Amino acid sequence: MAASRTNSSIGYSSSKLAIMVSKFQKILGSFYRYSLASVSLASILVLVVGCSVPPTRAPGGYSSSGSAPSAYSSQVATFSAVSWQALPGWRDDDLSKAWPAWLRSCEVLRKKNGEINWRGVCSQASTLSARDSQSIRQYFENNFQVYEVRNSYNGSDTGLITGYYEPLMNGSLTRTSTYNVPLYAYPSAWKRSKPIPGPTRAQLLSSGVLNGSEIAWVEDPVAAAFMQIQGSGKIRLQDGRILRLGFAGTNDQPFQSIAQWLIERKEIRRNQASMQSISEWAKRNPSQVTEMLNANPRFVFFKELPSDGGAEVGPVGSLGVPLTPERSIAVDLRSIPIGAPVFLATNKLLSTESIQKLVMAQDTGNAIVGGVRADFFWGSGDAAAELAGHMKQNGKMWLLLPR
Repeated sequence: MAASRTNSSIGYSSSKLAIMVSKFQKILGSFYRYSLASVSLASILVLVVGCSVPPTRAPGGYSSSGSAPSAYSSQVATFSAVSWQALPGWRDDDLSKAWPAWLRSCEVLRKKNGEINWRGVCSQASTLSARDSQSIRQYFENNFQVYEVRNSYNGSDTGLITGYYEPLMNGSLTRTSTYNVPLYAYPSAWKRSKPIPGPTRAQLLSSGVLNGSEIAWVEDPVAAAFMQIQGSGKIRLQDGRILRLGFAGTNDQPFQSIAQWLIERKEIRRNQASMQSISEWAKRNPSQVTEMLNANPRFVFFKELPSDGGAEVGPVGSLGVPLTPERSIAVDLRSIPIGAPVFLATNKLLSTESIQKLVMAQDTGNAIVGGVRADFFWGSGDAAAELAGHMKQNGKMWLLLPR
């Protein structure tokens, strides 16, 4: 997962830093997001590992023509066909903003041979104008069936929606008085013979093993740690160039939540556990930052990725395509097929502003577990971080499948 992120170009999430609070308001840990060329993704408070088992179709499954069944279920979700009128805000969504994300999904889906036949709808998509929202709406209504998603364990149609982002911070390729916190490439010696497990974070940073592996330098050690949790990020260099970094590996130590460390010491309350509150605590307690960060023995290494040329796209998700801000989500693959269109209905935290829009399931995350469960990709930088770090509310999801 993105967090799922499962190969050398993958990182930690869901993209993937949203703070996730369970139904019982327990902090279970956090997770790392792994995405195909970056790693997004990430929450600080929940560690759950889900397997990628595809949904179990209803008896008979898909017809020979590839049309979708009227209902089916999976280990974590049940699905029932509904009308387009069931989607709140469907008629108001500017689908031209979702269209580039759908075309990216089609780049992969049209090549897949599986139970779902995406080739026809993807071939037809290539003939539409990307600017004509009404034609795009008609395309989906004519070619797709909508399914309401419910959680198998209790039949509820609501679930947790969190957010993630791609960090963007200022930095340098050389150490300076301002930029003195290193981000490291994977140790060259470990490519030949890696200790398993590797040294803890504290041991690594004090051993000298990483000397010479610095790939960039930034200012804030806590922001650097959050970037490790996300698994990818961008560094704005002093000459204005953008250095894009993606996940390159870890020391194979277990992840321990720094939020949990603070809560156990009564430094913050459970309901205050967010990326922002952790950063604020660190600024008030600079002498304890190293101890807090070393409470997590896990350490993430980076590698340089090709620049996006300034394009408004995010890191590469588990589907293998760049994520689109506010139009890509991470999902549990036991519930939602990778690449599929999903209609999401939720709201911004501490706001009455609704989020009702078509998004694409282009990423996964180890903490993204359940039928009605998604991690919403906000984009890059401080504004995206602010939105992602506070996002943890209920929402509803509808899956779109070819007729």
